[in-house]
Amino acid sequence: MNPKSLRLALAGVALACSWVVAAQPLPDAPEAAPAKPQVNPPPPAVAPPVTPLTEAIRERVDHLRYVHEHDAHDHSIRGANIVVGEGVARLYETEQFQPRWLDASRLDELIAAVGDLRYDGLDPADYHIDALISFRTDLRAGALAPGDQADLELVATDAMMLALYHLYVGKVDPVKLSSQWNYSTRPFDPKVGFEQFRRALASASIADTFQAARPQHVWYQRGRERLKEYIGLAAAGGWSPVPDGPTLEPGAEDPRVPALRQRLRVTRDYDGAPDPYPPSSLYDPALETAVRHFQERHGLTADGVIGPATRAALNVPVSARIDQIRINLERARWVMHEIKGEFVLVNVAGFEVAYFRDDEPIWSSRVIVGKPYRETPIFRSLITYVVLNPTWTIPPTILVKDKLPVIKRDPGYLKRNNIRVIDSSGREVNPYSVNWSRYGAGNLPPYQLRQDPGEDNALGLVKIMFPNPHMVYLHDTPTKSLFDKDERTFSSGCIRVQKAFELAELVLNDPARWNRPAMDAVVATKKMQTVNLAKPVPVLILYWTAQPRADGQVIFRNDVYGRDPATLAALDSDFRLPR
Repeated sequence: MNPKSLRLALAGVALACSWVVAAQPLPDAPEAAPAKPQVNPPPPAVAPPVTPLTEAIRERVDHLRYVHEHDAHDHSIRGANIVVGEGVARLYETEQFQPRWLDASRLDELIAAVGDLRYDGLDPADYHIDALISFRTDLRAGALAPGDQADLELVATDAMMLALYHLYVGKVDPVKLSSQWNYSTRPFDPKVGFEQFRRALASASIADTFQAARPQHVWYQRGRERLKEYIGLAAAGGWSPVPDGPTLEPGAEDPRVPALRQRLRVTRDYDGAPDPYPPSSLYDPALETAVRHFQERHGLTADGVIGPATRAALNVPVSARIDQIRINLERARWVMHEIKGEFVLVNVAGFEVAYFRDDEPIWSSRVIVGKPYRETPIFRSLITYVVLNPTWTIPPTILVKDKLPVIKRDPGYLKRNNIRVIDSSGREVNPYSVNWSRYGAGNLPPYQLRQDPGEDNALGLVKIMFPNPHMVYLHDTPTKSLFDKDERTFSSGCIRVQKAFELAELVLNDPARWNRPAMDAVVATKKMQTVNLAKPVPVLILYWTAQPRADGQVIFRNDVYGRDPATLAALDSDFRLPR
């Protein structure tokens, strides 16, 4: 089967699972136009012979139907619960209960493919690997009895369906983790999808079928490679912690230096010569370079100084790093089918925005994101226009929680910060004429508070807009010093961009008319101007705490919003399709 067909085949996997969700039969085919009479009608199709094996498969399919109709989730065979029972039953009914797994070498292929799922961050146990190995042992010892072969049919087909489904769309439902999630699910044509899965099941290479199910983006392939590396590190014993002690600076002599050097050698941050014996305790320039490299990978100030934050990152065990990579491979499966062409990607956990072209970032910038109690939401949209010299209308949440307490104490705050009070008719109101003490969370003032354009505007001198219900956008900021911080959770949900004008140039993509000098000329007028994009640019706001790089390393970031544990728990839990 060619790669395109393999990709199409996976539609049937999701379809098979969707049967269980909807508990509905396939839609009837539309009535065909009356056929023209045939002079020589084709002979009727010959049904395959009924054998003890096909009868055994039929009996087990009937039982699967009974389990489904009585709302019982578990149908266990050798400890393996059949998860996609409705899809498995429909497949064998369509194929008149003919077996698919008589060949031991074919079963070997499936077992190998399921075993490799560990490098996708998935647990092979979820895909019945122990039961499959047990069946293989019996199959090699001789032909299985019809009942045992029928059991193998159900277990192997369920394993393959479920594995392909999880590779294709993910095991965890992101909507259950965040109500803000608006990334689309993949559409399927039921009839085409079912036929494609049947062909996938009969394809020449199960390994190729599994590979086609994975996201084809280079990010995902690199992530698998890094997870495989870290699983190997764990098997070799991982790394030992660097002992506690005072801050360690370059040039110092310290007995912890050999442990530090070895720790960095394990993760390929340090590539110097092997230690002499006895090992040197000097914190030399080669080790400093390695420490800076490690700090940069972990979002720390790359100064070469081993303080509490760097030591804490060094001492995160390999098992925790493996889980981080697993979590983010799962997140990648949710969205990688939408990541193509040119797009803007904001990694909230990484405090970074990047512009992608042909699968690789061509530009990036630091960003500031929402505070932990005012998180930047995770969603997607389309950038449609840019505003130079923007005004800022204070949103209700910020007005109530941040601004009203200040205004009540000192209405002059509004004048000093170029904030106008506008009534419903559009007229400006003297802030001293308003009894601000009357207003609060349950009684918003009947005014719009709008900050004039200028260098002190909360949005800076440019904002990049994309429609969304969260009132979130990318923008400049007058508070540049905060970009020097390692963890940048200072906003009320919007995304402040350090190099906002560069991003505006990229999304406008009109260098003849909208280069930086042209933008500066508009800014100098101090008048607001809106510029529409000739072609909208997708913006993806995501949350990744581990990212593979092109140089073969992994970037790790702290879980600033505490989202990793819930994702990991769901990833490690039993998978059940909703009824």
